[in-house]
Amino acid sequence: MMIKDLGPRVEKVWKGLRPMTKNMLVGALRSGSNPSENTAPAKFSYDTHADWELSRLLSALDEQAGARTSKRSLKNKAEIDRLAEMCANVLESQSGAAEVFIQLATRAINRNDYRKLDELSNRLTSQYSAAEIAEIVRQTELPQIRAIAAETLTMLPIEYLAALLEDPLYSEIAANALEQLAYEYDSEDAREVLDTYVGTEYIRGD
Repeated sequence: MMIKDLGPRVEKVWKGLRPMTKNMLVGALRSGSNPSENTAPAKFSYDTHADWELSRLLSALDEQAGARTSKRSLKNKAEIDRLAEMCANVLESQSGAAEVFIQLATRAINRNDYRKLDELSNRLTSQYSAAEIAEIVRQTELPQIRAIAAETLTMLPIEYLAALLEDPLYSEIAANALEQLAYEYDSEDAREVLDTYVGTEYIRGD
């Protein structure tokens, strides 16, 4: 695979990848496997930098794949698609960042791939922290993604939502989730936490 044939932006992003990330992707492409949670090479240590690298590369690949003026061959298009799916699969299995979830979910919506959207949604409770799920609600501009994240918050333990009430960024989001639990799902625990929070905010306001 010649990266320079995949477009100038892809080539630029690729040059900025760490050697370990490049080796992981090249090795996986050659073997035909996905470096997901069960198949990642032992030498590849996934971290927040890998998150950022793969997210940028996926954005560049998707942009190139959608370029109408591209003169790439069908072979190059196939390579772009294969590498893009590889990046998406790694991010899906490894990432716990709100920005990445929004990127992947938006990608699925744009492709009308609602099965993939369901798969991504199912990972939220096990792979993302309460704060990151709330961050998805805060950041996304798509109502479908906001609804998924907001609904997921109502599935979390009450104490997780109570902790979010202490964070100014997420207090309103957490309060909305608690309110839904209290009045739509008749959760007495949620009602108690919400009443305490409302009372505390009233005192602070005074």
